[in-house]
Amino acid sequence: MRTSMSQLPILIIGGAGKTGGRVNRLLQARGIATRPVSRSTAVAFDWTRPETWPAALDGVSKAYVTYQPDLAVEGATEAITALSGLAREKGLERVVLLSGRGEPRAQRAEAALQASGVAWTSVRASWFNQNFSEGYLIDGVLAGDVALPTGAVAEPFVDVDDIAEVVVAALTDDRHANKLYEVTGPRALTFAEAVAEIAAATGRPIRYTQISPQDFAAGMRQAGVPDDVVALLDELFTVVLDGRNSAVMQGVEQALGRPARDFSTFVRATAATGIWRA
Repeated sequence: MRTSMSQLPILIIGGAGKTGGRVNRLLQARGIATRPVSRSTAVAFDWTRPETWPAALDGVSKAYVTYQPDLAVEGATEAITALSGLAREKGLERVVLLSGRGEPRAQRAEAALQASGVAWTSVRASWFNQNFSEGYLIDGVLAGDVALPTGAVAEPFVDVDDIAEVVVAALTDDRHANKLYEVTGPRALTFAEAVAEIAAATGRPIRYTQISPQDFAAGMRQAGVPDDVVALLDELFTVVLDGRNSAVMQGVEQALGRPARDFSTFVRATAATGIWRA
C-alpha cells in the first residue's frame, strides 16, 4: 500500500553527498518537498554540534541519514542513538539509514535506530562505483595508477544511483518499513579487475598497484588527509576488505524489483562523460 505523502518535507542529512544529492533530486522530481542539510546550509546540521539537530528535525515527516565520515568511526553509535531518540520525540514517521557492510560499529548503529521506537529502514551498502569517479580514487585513475592496500579480495561494487532509488522507495512506500536491505552490484570484482575495466573503457593505460597499509597511510597524510580519515580508510581497506563482504546480495532487487546495475554499465556511462580523460 502506498503512503499518502505528508506535506511536510523529508530531511536529508548529508544533502550534498553522493547519495544525499541523488535522493534529493529524485524526491524533488516526484514533487516531494525536501530539506537537504549540512554544516553550510541555512538550517545547519553538524554531527559534531548536537545543538544544531533539533532545528533540522523540526517540521519534517521523515529523514534520510548519512553519518560523516562513516558509521565505522568511534562515537557513531552514540550519535545515531541520540538522533533516533530526537526523531521519535519530534514525531518522524521513518528514518532511513545508510549503513556499511561488515562494519561492527555500523551494525551497532543500525541496532540503536531499530531500538528507538521510530519506524526504520537500513540500507547496508558495499563500496560505491562512484568512488572511482566522484571520490578519492579518481585522482589515481587520472594519474594512471590506482595504488591501494588491498589484493585479490573481490568486492561487489554498488552503483550510487541504485542506492538512491532504494532510499527513495524506503521513504515513500510503507512496505519498506522496518526492513534491512543489503545492496551490492550483481558481481564481485577485485580492485585490479575494476581498474582494468576503466582502462579498457577509456583507452588509457591505468594500472592497479597493491601497496602496504603503511605506505597508503603515509601517502594519505602527505596529501593532507586528516588523521581520523586516514585511520578510517586504513580500517576499511585492511579489516572490511578481508573477504567478508565478497558475496553478492539481492537488496536492490528485493527493494526495486529489478536487478542491480552492473559495474560495466557504470564504467561505460562514466567514460562517455570524459571525466576520466587525463
